[in-house]
Amino acid sequence: MLELRGVPVPRGGLASSPAEVRRLIEELGGRAYLKAQVLGSGRAKAGGVRRADSPELGEELARSMLGSTVLGQRVDRLLVVEAVDIASELYVGFIANPEELTVSLLASSHGGVDVEELSRGELLRIEVDPLIGLADFMKREVAKFLGLPRGAREQLHDLLEALYDIYWSYDCEFLEVNPLALTADGRLVAIDVRMSVDDSSLFRHPELREAYLKRLSEREAAAREHGFSYVELDGDVGVIGNGAGLTMATMDMISDMGLRPAFFLDVGGGASSSRVREALRIALSHPRVGAVLMNILGGITRCDEVAKGIVEALGAAPRRVPLVVRLSGTNEEEGRRILEAHGIRYFTRMEEAVSALAEILR
Repeated sequence: MLELRGVPVPRGGLASSPAEVRRLIEELGGRAYLKAQVLGSGRAKAGGVRRADSPELGEELARSMLGSTVLGQRVDRLLVVEAVDIASELYVGFIANPEELTVSLLASSHGGVDVEELSRGELLRIEVDPLIGLADFMKREVAKFLGLPRGAREQLHDLLEALYDIYWSYDCEFLEVNPLALTADGRLVAIDVRMSVDDSSLFRHPELREAYLKRLSEREAAAREHGFSYVELDGDVGVIGNGAGLTMATMDMISDMGLRPAFFLDVGGGASSSRVREALRIALSHPRVGAVLMNILGGITRCDEVAKGIVEALGAAPRRVPLVVRLSGTNEEEGRRILEAHGIRYFTRMEEAVSALAEILR
């Protein structure tokens, strides 16, 4: 994407075998960086970026990196790029600011670290009005803040324009170059780029949609198929709710009790018994889940429909784990009657349900 818009990036290519890594390093002059192709930040700290000062060393490193796990993901490909002679590392990026209805342009002379680690004085923030666009005075302000030499300022203007174009063309939530290298000979080179695309816009980007779907786990794919909001976490307690705010509040409460959520699953409003059944089926298919907490506050969601879905899911479940249900709202008496008839424990208050879950898992 950057190359097509004229942004300088290190020369290199993708490799899926140690032999390919060796060949690429030879073509690049004998020195290169190997970067694991995984999603997420903190790749270098997790061992996903290694330097090879010879083709032989690169081949050896590739044997250990390919097939390994970085940031919880299997490494099947490595990006092999030339080693750039870096004089200083910078940071530039664009991120959506929903509170101001703007796009925040961020810049720092301290690149190579997570932007969250920077202090207020180390980070420049300029709000860009989408109706007006990226103005020249904003680019000049960034160049001044970064202390760029005169020869690099024009390069920065072109680079920011290209990044802003990519940001909108691909419906990004954020786009950052970190680090942006100022080389010893005065060139700006985008060493590493990270972007997040709004997955609601993937129908407009078929080339990204296919890659995105391939990376989904079986549970993530099933949740997407049914229209659930689903996020995998690293705990062992499944959390299901109706509404993002309620589900997040439930996760906070179980975390306060010393428990760790395995996932966030929001079935949405007006959930039918079939949606509840599928949500619980996904939860019970998670191999790490040792218990499930379902928190339903019925408004347009009918509690009797929820109860029917729970019974159906448990009847077909290949395995059972402790299930605690909070059920309150529309048709709750009928919903409770259904759960009682099948010996399923329920509560009307969220605090009681969370406490009961904690007691079970002690």
